[in-house]
Amino acid sequence: MSTLIGSLRRLVLAPSLEEVTFARRGFPCAPSPATARLESIPQAVVCGFEWGIDAHDQWDLERRLAMVDTELRGFAYEGATMAFTVLDAMGRGKRRRTRDLLLGPGQPHIFLAYIGIGFAMARLPRPLWKKVLPDLGGTPYHPTMSWLAVDGYGFDLAYFHTRRWVGEQRVPDPYPWQGNAAYFTRAVDQGIGRALWFIHGANVPEVSAAVRGFAAHRQPDLWSGVGLAATFAGGCGTGALTGLREEAGEHRAELAQGSVFALKARHYAGHVPAHSEAAVEILTGLSTTGATTLADEAAAGDYEIWRGRIRAYFAADAENTYR
Repeated sequence: MSTLIGSLRRLVLAPSLEEVTFARRGFPCAPSPATARLESIPQAVVCGFEWGIDAHDQWDLERRLAMVDTELRGFAYEGATMAFTVLDAMGRGKRRRTRDLLLGPGQPHIFLAYIGIGFAMARLPRPLWKKVLPDLGGTPYHPTMSWLAVDGYGFDLAYFHTRRWVGEQRVPDPYPWQGNAAYFTRAVDQGIGRALWFIHGANVPEVSAAVRGFAAHRQPDLWSGVGLAATFAGGCGTGALTGLREEAGEHRAELAQGSVFALKARHYAGHVPAHSEAAVEILTGLSTTGATTLADEAAAGDYEIWRGRIRAYFAADAENTYR
């Protein structure tokens, strides 16, 4: 049974399943099988959050998450990580829920787990942000990929406050994440770009128009987010993906970089769905093996250097080393 405190926290912090639907959010896309599939992603996050808030222990939470379909399980871990981050940040004393989860069953889903930390950040006052990132020293991709938490924060802003962050194109105040306040808004923009893919229901012309409606200096990171969402979440066919690659134009390298990151995250979690394989092949020209190899060989201790190396590969129209 849910605890009283857990139930109250869930009611205060978590949206309902209906609240994350596109119709309830007022998104401009028409209902379709594609939008229904995309809506199942934030709904999986909500389920993971509720289970995380109510879980008596990690074993109980892990059993629940194991029942989620393989393709959606990472999103449920995203929600569970959000819940544990909220509980750890708001609690007193030494809280280790998030750390234990991400050193344990959540480790394969670490890319999405960082995004879940960003969702928690969107609901916590900034003074608590210094408590949200657990010490995962010695594990792959930490703290380099913790910038995905800032990406998650940006996605949350755009998804739940679309008029302000997409319509009015507001920019959040900088924050010294990993000591780099200047880079904060760029990581936020990648998250906003991911959100645009959902807001417009994977409709390529509308997504492209939305990106082009932003200031020119923001568009590269927005395209990176679009590539990430199109590859990880899916939602459109191969013809539309070909159109997306063409729409990206001068930012095709950024689109490809986001696609490579998404494919790497899927591969690391142990399940690459057919739509992700198709997307990476169309958006990057690489096979699944080629994309993961490129991601591994470009890896760096600095997040932007890693992204930059992948962009440079595509911008230079390199030889077919990884194809």
